[in-house]
Amino acid sequence: MKVPLSWLREFVELPDDSDAVAAALEQLGHEVESVEVLRPQFSGCVVGRVEQIVPHPDADRLRVVTVTTGDEQRTVVCGAWNFSEGDVVVVSPPGATLAGGFEVGQRAIRGVDSPGMICSERELGLSDEHEGILVLEDDTPLGADFSDLSGLPDVVFDLSITASRPDAMGVVGVARDLAAYFDTPLHVAGSHVEERGEDAAVTVHLDDPDGCPRFTAREVRDVSIGPSPLWMRQRLRACGVRPINNVVDATNYVMLELGHPSHAFDMDRLGETVVVRRAREGEVLRTLDGVDRVLDPADLVVADGGNAVAIAGVMGGETTEVDESTTRVIIEVAYFDPPTVMFGAKRHGLHTEASFRFQRGMDPAMPRIVNDRVATLLEDHAGGIPAPEIFDAYPKTIEPWQVTLPLSEVSRVLGAEIARPTVVSYLERLGFGVSADGDVLVVTVPTRRPDVTMAVDLIEELARLHGYDNFPNTVSMGNGGGIAPDLRRTRRLREVMVGAGFHEAMTYSFTGPADLDRLEVPADDQRRQTVALSNALSDEQPWLRTTILTGLLQAASNNASRRVDSIALFEVGKVFLATPDAEGLPTQPDHLAFVIAGTADSGWFGSGRDPDVLDALGIVDLIGSTMRVPLRRRTVTASGWHPSRAAEILDPDGTPIGMAGELHPRVADAWGLRGPVVAGELDIAVFLEPQPRWEFVSPSNYPPVINDVAFEVDAGITAASVLAAARSGAGPLLEDARIFDVFEGDPLPAGAKSIAIRLTFRAGDRTLTDDEVGDIRREMVAAVAAATGARLRGEIT
Repeated sequence: MKVPLSWLREFVELPDDSDAVAAALEQLGHEVESVEVLRPQFSGCVVGRVEQIVPHPDADRLRVVTVTTGDEQRTVVCGAWNFSEGDVVVVSPPGATLAGGFEVGQRAIRGVDSPGMICSERELGLSDEHEGILVLEDDTPLGADFSDLSGLPDVVFDLSITASRPDAMGVVGVARDLAAYFDTPLHVAGSHVEERGEDAAVTVHLDDPDGCPRFTAREVRDVSIGPSPLWMRQRLRACGVRPINNVVDATNYVMLELGHPSHAFDMDRLGETVVVRRAREGEVLRTLDGVDRVLDPADLVVADGGNAVAIAGVMGGETTEVDESTTRVIIEVAYFDPPTVMFGAKRHGLHTEASFRFQRGMDPAMPRIVNDRVATLLEDHAGGIPAPEIFDAYPKTIEPWQVTLPLSEVSRVLGAEIARPTVVSYLERLGFGVSADGDVLVVTVPTRRPDVTMAVDLIEELARLHGYDNFPNTVSMGNGGGIAPDLRRTRRLREVMVGAGFHEAMTYSFTGPADLDRLEVPADDQRRQTVALSNALSDEQPWLRTTILTGLLQAASNNASRRVDSIALFEVGKVFLATPDAEGLPTQPDHLAFVIAGTADSGWFGSGRDPDVLDALGIVDLIGSTMRVPLRRRTVTASGWHPSRAAEILDPDGTPIGMAGELHPRVADAWGLRGPVVAGELDIAVFLEPQPRWEFVSPSNYPPVINDVAFEVDAGITAASVLAAARSGAGPLLEDARIFDVFEGDPLPAGAKSIAIRLTFRAGDRTLTDDEVGDIRREMVAAVAAATGARLRGEIT
């Protein structure tokens, strides 16, 4: 929101230094995104009055104009036709300088001398308007230096007003904060409306007081449409608003000034009956942007006796627009329900200055004040006559509310003591009412502050005025909060993947039937039990995702289409399963998924290689070992995965937690990926559980005893199960166990295989004897035989 410094000074006394004002705005929580200094682009121009206009003797489109500046009279040639005798204009005599550095001189135009010129707004650098001469107000003093009347120089602050501060979305709201900060009075004069003539003919039917708790309407007659005065046009332009005419400009000006939107209807087009209601099914309204919009029954509209003429709080309709023929207007100022405006604007994709304000919550006490202000401007600058009897429907008054503030909370939250009188002073300067009840303050919150509902909101107000820089730098004592263990372990999981060379991706949480079809998810798979979105972004992705792989594969496909040769992506996020949890909501487990595609980077060591199943299983092993969770795996045949190059991953209890390996070539091809594509997806709940602390074990100074054994087992027995049984049966003196050979064929019988394991034993307090190792070995062999049916083949030498 752009706010000119000169406009702020109308309401509050401020320092001469604009940098000090900018610093104060930052302290108040209004981020200053930029500061623009506006300076006159002209010099030497004065105010004059047109005394006489005669045709040019040798040019039909030119006129010879006599102007007086009071002390001096001169005749100039002009090609504009938008002014008449008696109009007040800007005269640039020879020697004056215009925008762009153009120096005015004396020259003959088609045989007529023209010592100087009269100027348009563009020639003065005030705007791009150049269709005609700038015509000033009739009471502008002749001979005055126009630079003194232009409102320049000026400073414009571009502020970022947070959504929680609707009261600061106007110049007066910002000035109120500055007045409190500098502890100086705020000067906002009320508007006195001269009502006269017959009573207003307008009648209003407020059919939906929930959507519109307050609605005001006033008839203004005998309006003369024309340009707004220069000072108003200049302020509108400084705030980024294009001037249109004196009626529309008045509503925009007051919106910028007081922060509350209003709207002017052409009464002759609207009629004398106004209805505030919900739209009818299939009702159509052509809005001011020329678009025919089919209204929703949830839309709140302003209507005439039959049809909608505006989407309430969003945009008016074309049929009641104010134009050059307008002579009677209805000024509408209302308080609309914020959610109603927000959803209406979103439904129609209309985000206007009005909806921007209404959906954040306007002040229900403002409509009458704003209506009076607009009516006053129409009296002063459009010749309007306000009719007596303004309509003001306010069936259920919204009263200020009270919030209790224990003084002990102030020091607890802010970490600094603020004296009670200072707390009271701060709050009263901001416009809050304060009364005491012991050590608790009872604070009355004005209706313009819907963001203040709790004690901590008031404490935030105290911090703004006290100054964030005035709080001491302290280190809080006591138990540190830190981050939750599961969040810390999630971060560690991400570090593992990044350390393994993966790039983290964030994909959409949406999916659709085509995505699951490409992944070849079976019809009876749990991932087909989806949660539908009521407001899907697209028809292709109407569900919440049940797997992260679809989004990652799309990301990999996007990279491959841009000729990225080596792709390694991972994502940690939630999936959404239709199975309800204990609270009846969709189950939302956290998953980790990864995809590797393309050729691995090549370098000095040689050419690159294609990824394979071992890459996937290696990543799973790395995750398990780093997170200290012993994982198991078993070969399975699963739809969408390569029939012999994928494994199901099991947690320590043997519960499946995901899959890893190579995707089926059909799946890779469906996503436009060439060559083997390696992927995996795991439920990470088991990795987020706290693990026991590491315990230090003193290294042994005694030599190890290494023993190799080989087992003959059925071919269907996994090496991992044999190794796990060996470790379990070997006891505490086992230091290491690993498989170093797997063999099938002669002399082993068909359907059998040999698994060789190297065992390392060591004691911390002695050298192990052969007898001790022999006893351990026999117990280990028995354990393996009991668990897997393995038979000892004998030692391998």
